Amino acid sequence: MTDKEIRDILLNSKKIAVVGMSRDPEKAANFVPRYLISSGYIVLPVNPTATEILGLKSYKSLLDLDVVVDVVDVFRPSDQVPEVAQQALKIRPKVFWMQEGIYNTEAVKLLRESGITTVWNRCMMREHIRLMRGRGP
Repeated sequence: MTDKEIRDILLNSKKIAVVGMSRDPEKAANFVPRYLISSGYIVLPVNPTATEILGLKSYKSLLDLDVVVDVVDVFRPSDQVPEVAQQALKIRPKVFWMQEGIYNTEAVKLLRESGITTVWNRCMMREHIRLMRGRGP
């Protein structure tokens, strides 16, 4: 994926569902969404074990979301990604983003065949800092 494609995603996305968002401020699954919020994005936590994270309502799954999201940002082990991808197919985000260290061939194939842009092994926060600093979302 080119820098222009990543920049376009960051510029044209407002609502991000973060699957696997954590209550632990030391974990990337907490500080990355915190950064995204501070950068003007609307973050919707998805975590079946939490009712609220960072003062935001947490959803049990993508299928429980009550708003349309632009991006599904995944903080789950690679072997759990196909299940998340199946849910994403039902809510039709523009982008399915797997954070650094996360990749699943089956999920990428499934999502791309359905016209959903896929990004993997990249951190939304790092990409935003690298490509967008000073521009805002």
